[in-house]
Amino acid sequence: MENIKAVIVDDEKNNRITLNKLIEKFCPQVTILAECDSVDAAISAIEKTPADVVFLDVEMPGKNGFELLAHYNYHCPFEVIFTTAYSHYAVKAFRLSAIDYLLKPVDPEELIRAVHRASIKKAEEIKNKQFEILEHKIVNKELSHKHLAISTLEGIYFATLEEIIHVDADSSYTKIYLTSGDMIMSSKPLKHFEELLEDYDFVRVHQSHIINLQHIRKYIRGDGGQVVMTNGTEIEVSRRKKDDLLSRISDTL
Repeated sequence: MENIKAVIVDDEKNNRITLNKLIEKFCPQVTILAECDSVDAAISAIEKTPADVVFLDVEMPGKNGFELLAHYNYHCPFEVIFTTAYSHYAVKAFRLSAIDYLLKPVDPEELIRAVHRASIKKAEEIKNKQFEILEHKIVNKELSHKHLAISTLEGIYFATLEEIIHVDADSSYTKIYLTSGDMIMSSKPLKHFEELLEDYDFVRVHQSHIINLQHIRKYIRGDGGQVVMTNGTEIEVSRRKKDDLLSRISDTL
């Protein structure tokens, strides 16, 4: 997509002006069709001139950003890049959902990357599921809606946290092992998953391994010890992670 037509949706004028200037300076391939201060204004602008990308604020008075998506039944005829000043909690929700976002104040390098991804990304059915996960986590503030969107080389795979047995590093990639017997290869490093899963029943037991505490079948004593998972895999526990693991195991009993 050589020339990208975009709409900015943000109720704060200063934010719209700042983002417009950043786009003009760092993303000259982007043409701003309209700057809108509300969801209704954005819908009207997009109906007049279809956009390729919408830079969408999440929290706005009246209708929030998700209500723009709902207007299209979450099958948006454009790519969405959320802009947010939300806390760490909500940023983690964006990452769990594999949704593009820009944290305010917007970093120019992040802007360039987001625009590049939007320019090559095809409109896929999976967006519907991604938006659903994100809305549950932010609007409904439900950590109990336990789905993880896993970025792979082929696309995005959706898994519930309960079906993930263990997560292993493989160079700069990550292998996710599921109760179905499938292994999903993610293009993200293990550190990415450690940050996403730390609020749930997962613990990093080794430089190369994260395990689901609900899938431990047996702990074998030793220098650091080993855990045997429900899929039969034996995973080494490092000495410095041993106490943390045993503490977490006792918390689940």
